[in-house]
Amino acid sequence: MVYRYADGMNAENTAPSAIRDLPSWLLGRAAARGRGLVADALAEQGLKMWHHVVLSAVADLEPVAQADLVRGVRLDPKDMVGVLNDLQAADLVERAPDPTDRRKNAVTLTEEGTRRLRACADAARVANDALLAPLPPAERDLFLDMLRRVSGIAPDDAGTGTEGGSA
Repeated sequence: MVYRYADGMNAENTAPSAIRDLPSWLLGRAAARGRGLVADALAEQGLKMWHHVVLSAVADLEPVAQADLVRGVRLDPKDMVGVLNDLQAADLVERAPDPTDRRKNAVTLTEEGTRRLRACADAARVANDALLAPLPPAERDLFLDMLRRVSGIAPDDAGTGTEGGSA
């Protein structure tokens, strides 16, 4: 929902003077804009944000126990079941008994899941490029470095994974 001020300005483009320069406000607005751009890009691939997050995690960890996947992406177990059901129905992941512990399900990507993840990563990269378009390349690198420090993500952990900054 977009709220409108009495003078017709978007709430998305301005803020009350007491908060407009707060880093938390600015980061929140930038994050909301980025999530919107990435969500739109993923929708063109037939997926939602959590689908992309889970596909990315499976690609990094496969074969991965469903319980480990829940802990890894910090998603409620019931919600994970729904996401995995969606992904399995679209033939993007397979769930099978874990060969090391038959009581657990192991999740792996299908060939179509790998292909779709690549397409989503490309779409998310384009969306993030649009988000950072106002910044020249050197400032983008500096901005990303500062965001990693502020968010507590060490440069070694940041990597260039397939998520494309969607989460």
